[in-house]
Amino acid sequence: MNIQDLNTSLVSLIQKKQELGKLSYNDERYDDVEEELHDLEDDFNDNYGEYLEDVLGDIHHKINSDTDVLLPTAYLPEALNEDGQVTLTGKQGVWVETEVYPNKEARLVLVPNPVRFILTSGKTAQVVWNSEEA
Repeated sequence: MNIQDLNTSLVSLIQKKQELGKLSYNDERYDDVEEELHDLEDDFNDNYGEYLEDVLGDIHHKINSDTDVLLPTAYLPEALNEDGQVTLTGKQGVWVETEVYPNKEARLVLVPNPVRFILTSGKTAQVVWNSEEA
């Protein structure tokens, strides 16, 4: 797996998602940007989906979660900040049930620079997989 290509694709996908999020439905560019986003998502899942779904399966096992593994694009944050990083909020990523945070809402989010999955609960966040250590 070429992690640099994965990271570049992930950044492009999040930036396109961010671009779409800034447009109103009435914007004449909305449909075109939405189509571009869907194409990027399809390409991302085709190129990296199997690899990342295996990673997610390992993460779910590690955090003792029975929650279903979704397509990797479901785990994306809404935006990147000016430094190319993600400012994590409590509603980004995918809700998971985990024994790491029993009786609390927890979410898994896929972020770039470097590519990693972060498990969040409230203001707590921990990296549960890092491409640099894989």
